[in-house]
Amino acid sequence: MARSFDLPVFRGFAGLRASWLATDVSAGLSIAAVGLPSAIAYPAIAGLPPETGLYASIASVIAYAVFGPSRRLIVGPDAATMTVLAAAMTAIIASTPATEPVDRISIAAILAIGVGVLCLIARLLRLGMLATFLSRPILVGFFAGISLSILIGQIGRITGVSIKSDGLIAPFVELASKSASIHWPSVLLAVGMFAVLQAARATRLPVPGPVIVVVASVFLSAIFDFKGRGIAVVGDIPTGFPNFAIPSLSTFPVDQLLFGSAAVFLVSFGAGIVTARSFGARLGDDVDPNQELIGLGSANIAAGLCGSFPVSMSDSRTAINVSIGGRSQLAGIVSATALIASLFFLNDALRVLPIPALAAILTAAAISLIDVPELRQVWRISRMEFVFALITMWGAISFGVLNGVVIAIGATLVYVLRKMMFPRDALLGRIAGRDGFYKLHRFQQAEPVPGLTICLIEGSLLFFNVDHVRKRLHEIAERLSPGSRWFVLDAAAIAQIDSTSAAMIDEIREDFAEQGIVLGIAELHAEAKDLLDRAGVLARVGRSMIFEDLDDALRAFQSQEINEIINGGTGGGRETAERVREAGNEQGP
Repeated sequence: MARSFDLPVFRGFAGLRASWLATDVSAGLSIAAVGLPSAIAYPAIAGLPPETGLYASIASVIAYAVFGPSRRLIVGPDAATMTVLAAAMTAIIASTPATEPVDRISIAAILAIGVGVLCLIARLLRLGMLATFLSRPILVGFFAGISLSILIGQIGRITGVSIKSDGLIAPFVELASKSASIHWPSVLLAVGMFAVLQAARATRLPVPGPVIVVVASVFLSAIFDFKGRGIAVVGDIPTGFPNFAIPSLSTFPVDQLLFGSAAVFLVSFGAGIVTARSFGARLGDDVDPNQELIGLGSANIAAGLCGSFPVSMSDSRTAINVSIGGRSQLAGIVSATALIASLFFLNDALRVLPIPALAAILTAAAISLIDVPELRQVWRISRMEFVFALITMWGAISFGVLNGVVIAIGATLVYVLRKMMFPRDALLGRIAGRDGFYKLHRFQQAEPVPGLTICLIEGSLLFFNVDHVRKRLHEIAERLSPGSRWFVLDAAAIAQIDSTSAAMIDEIREDFAEQGIVLGIAELHAEAKDLLDRAGVLARVGRSMIFEDLDDALRAFQSQEINEIINGGTGGGRETAERVREAGNEQGP
């Protein structure tokens, strides 16, 4: 059992040396400086108080440092995960009896623990491959969609107007109807801070833009009394350590909690592994999704027990760690320690931090989620995948983020089925003077073997594609001349066969027999061969027509032809070969 789970305790400190201490401490302080603005800003996406972001940035980082497998990956609040969390919390609150008080922090904490438990269950079942369940194009489309949700959510914080409407258009309509209530100093502050963020990004200043915005806005707020001038500020933040407690489940619908946890888990883990693999490729580190499930699971459970929300792998914090030269998870521990210190000593400064400045940080983060170059790349590579990216983006915008996750999963399944429903096929022939068999439509010098048709099916035969394969085989057979006597199915690329496909092969055998054509099968995989054997198909095809490879099939066919010639029969002819080539020109990769 220990071997199957392989708990990665303190792997993040592997090889720690005294020479790393200086860079790890420096990287940790930089991570804290960059993480503080997002830790305070991101909770607003889900309607949570700022301190929950600080708790998440402390507890999750310490837990990952202990149980995570990576030495350099840093976890923390993530805009995409927060947006899915916000949608899940809305659904849970809507399902809670009106007589029950709503505790948003408890809901977020339960979901964080739920995500952590799902991570550990997935690890026990070795389901790390779930990280690739949402393809890159679908993730890009989904993130583009939720980025618009984040942007719309900042309207009220930027303008000072209370916006109650949901959706893409309704909030703007409501804002227009309340235009007289817009607080223009808040708007100017938000626009100014957003301009600072973009300038810092464009000029690549050594100090990250969010740090500049937080420091500058706190300074201006203290000097000009923003709160007294009607600009909303963060307000009091609890001092000291968070309370360690297990939130109660009694007042919340369990089904909605499970669904919400699953949605957050899928997006958090899927996006997190993309981050882990991108940095792993850059640094030459191997990334094991199954081991990362333990690190991410422990990080989320720790965040939930400290009254916070789900987290993911943070690309911005990891990037800072790598750029400064952090070599171990000591950098994460230092960053957590620095944030703990901020709870004790920076409370007065954070209290006057203006909300429009945080909205500017969130707006910039949302815009960064729209990966236009990646969308262009997908458009160049595959129009079909681009369409699925747009479907996912549209789903997140039109039906809400939580339903957008369902649409993303549905789009993934449709895409996979679409690729598998229409397996390619090709007719094979020989090239004079060469060994092996070649696709007739790709090699003009390849010639069919007179009287012998060899058809390659490139894909598994499963219940949802048997009609297409049956139709293609009939189309090929109908174009063959009366001299065609053998039809050998090349099964080398058929990884799987189910019972429906076995019945289809048997039907094809009977149909071909009525045309005087004998069906043979070559290069069957062991699993497929066993299934066809249990179905009785191999017995009806005939053991003599089941071949280890195509060369065996050719030798058997030629041997039969020789016997027929000796006995006075005929053996195919050039006309048959030409008809085989024509039949194969209709489809092929």
